[in-house]
Amino acid sequence: MGKGTVVLAYSGGLDTSICIPLLKEQYGYDRVVTVAAHVGQRDEEISVAEEKGKKLADKHYTIHLIQDFIDRCLFPSIKANGLYEGYPMGTSLARPVIAEAVVEVARKEGANAVAHGCTGKGNDQLRFDVVFRSAGLEVIAPIREKNMTREWEIGYAEQHGIPVSVNKEKPWSIDENLWSRSIEGGRLEEPDYHPPEEIYAWTTSPMDAPDTPQEITLTFEHGLPVAIDGKKMGGLDLIKELNQIAGRHGVGRNDMMENRVLGIKAREVYEHPAATVLLTAHADLERLILTREEYAFKQSVDAKWAQLAYHGLIYEPLWDALNAFIDTTQQRVNGTVDLRLFKGSVIVLGRSSPDSFYSIDVASFDSTCIDQTHAIGFSHYYGLQARLVRAKTNIK
Repeated sequence: MGKGTVVLAYSGGLDTSICIPLLKEQYGYDRVVTVAAHVGQRDEEISVAEEKGKKLADKHYTIHLIQDFIDRCLFPSIKANGLYEGYPMGTSLARPVIAEAVVEVARKEGANAVAHGCTGKGNDQLRFDVVFRSAGLEVIAPIREKNMTREWEIGYAEQHGIPVSVNKEKPWSIDENLWSRSIEGGRLEEPDYHPPEEIYAWTTSPMDAPDTPQEITLTFEHGLPVAIDGKKMGGLDLIKELNQIAGRHGVGRNDMMENRVLGIKAREVYEHPAATVLLTAHADLERLILTREEYAFKQSVDAKWAQLAYHGLIYEPLWDALNAFIDTTQQRVNGTVDLRLFKGSVIVLGRSSPDSFYSIDVASFDSTCIDQTHAIGFSHYYGLQARLVRAKTNIK
């Protein structure tokens, strides 16, 4: 008798595929149960994971989490203008939801251990671990614990007859969900290496994008997108449609040096066309509607929200408090935003909201509804303390 059953978060990729034999050969488990989570990646990718899971593991589950991912992760991210170091988060948002699904299967299968294929250098290990440990389960991470290299993994897979899509010439590590697609590994680890066009799948090269720009109008209700060009759509259809439209125009590529949770600086390449457009539009609409104090404070809240999301700390009590505040601000974030998509860029052309307190009469240089002379007294006191200090210290 071995150690019984272990449940593995399974993507169908190299790392998680070699974990299946490793968990038996080197960890002594009798059964390996794989769980593939559908969070909006291509159906072909899920089919491959399902086929390989059924072939390599003792039992396989495919769990559809798209709507849960949208409701619990993507919609809150839009409200919070979810950017980490300037790019729309995607992988980090999906990991806790996937981990929770693995926990449910572990309980169903009577397993007291769960596993993942994360390395010891990345962020995902922490995002999975925090959910797994919160459920009281033992965590096994073969890639991390055996200190494996990509080259060793590829050789091990070949020895065990495990089909993988990567090779030593194209060792890209790709993660995909409805919101984003990340590409890393191989020569992409070199900061000065120019990425080949072959790594991109969602976006046209800006140089090859249409020579004619496309203008679209997005409608928001309570901070969430509900229509494209006046056509009402559910969240899934709207995001998929925007991925197609914006991707065709080369919108949504990020190639950046990123600071991981462990402090490691890494080169990351992303595609997120719909996310780029939606976050651009939402942030612009907020500037029209929120008061100066609301907007200033929300920027700090959004930054903290992004940090917790990136770290996978969705069980942190502060997470719920931040979301409660953000939801309150979004009640008035209603209106439309007009945008132009062209050669990799997304530009806001205009915005409108029934909840805006903007007044042309108040702001216009040609209006006399406000007596400008009233500002003279205010101006006398403005910066008073700094003037007094400079006078006291004879600063010229």
